[in-house]
Amino acid sequence: MKTIVVFGATGKVGCYTALYLKEKGYDVLAVGRRASDHGFFADYGIPYVSMDMLDASAYGKLPQSGVYGVVHMAAVLPATMQGYDPYAYVRSNLDGTLRVLDYAVKAGVQRFVFPKSWSDITYLTGTLTPIPADAPVRFPLDNDHTVYAITKNAACDILQHYAVKYGFKYYVLRFPNIFCYHPNPTYFVDGVKRWTGQRAIIEQARKGEDIELWGNPEAARDVFYVKDCTQIIEKCLSANGESGIYNVGTGWVVNRRDQIQGLIDVFGDRRHPSKIVVRPDKPDSPVYLLDISKTIAQLGYRPAYDYMTYLKDLKKEMEQNRFEKLWGKESDYTQGL
Repeated sequence: MKTIVVFGATGKVGCYTALYLKEKGYDVLAVGRRASDHGFFADYGIPYVSMDMLDASAYGKLPQSGVYGVVHMAAVLPATMQGYDPYAYVRSNLDGTLRVLDYAVKAGVQRFVFPKSWSDITYLTGTLTPIPADAPVRFPLDNDHTVYAITKNAACDILQHYAVKYGFKYYVLRFPNIFCYHPNPTYFVDGVKRWTGQRAIIEQARKGEDIELWGNPEAARDVFYVKDCTQIIEKCLSANGESGIYNVGTGWVVNRRDQIQGLIDVFGDRRHPSKIVVRPDKPDSPVYLLDISKTIAQLGYRPAYDYMTYLKDLKKEMEQNRFEKLWGKESDYTQGL
């Protein structure tokens, strides 16, 4: 079996990825900063190592040879940052990634998978013209993603340098919003905690309350589920695609009205279904579509989850909460909101 080390395995995408790779027959080592995973990964036959990727001495805990691939999902994200600390992005995305790369070279990796922000191509959003994977990047100048995008782009440059110098393949995946279940229904915008839009709508649908649709009901975007993301990550490890940047997505869009109606149909009270109240005076939702033709051609990816299939699976994940041992319950995060 090929050994894969997943950094950031206690995060959303990292956790789903570790479990999926184990299902696909890889020998997976989960690495996270949490002092304990409370035995979660052991339940799936995956060893867990707690370490700080900024601590050079901690890499001695990891296998020093025979590692086929590294999936590096560890990062500080704007959505999880309370307040604003640009130095945290520099430490995590630059110093941390450089240390992970040094470890990967020492361990003899052949594949390295790394995510990047889609915020560096948001200047191309606002239409449904598919945005190419290799579109020129520009970091935003005036929001909470600015330094994050700058450091992610710089990390990608360093990764490319290491891959050429040391002879391994690299796959940079451009992540838009990736939807998945986590018991924490909140995130941060400009350092301020709030409910995610989707989870707020789910709660309204459960109660049969009217749901406001802000802006243009026809505003559309790709809605991408984490279980298709993990499929792409595995393809980076098994397919013979060229090194480079790859978009992730489904290749199709869902407009805002259909997004909300789907949430009502799957999560709502059927006796008293919510009504959609259009508010064109409110801000619009983002409109975009990432071009995944390169991901399909080079990696052999085929989306498995359309919008409604994704929502039904999301509901199952919420009901089962198989991640409770690792992440806790929703009530652990919503007190005081």
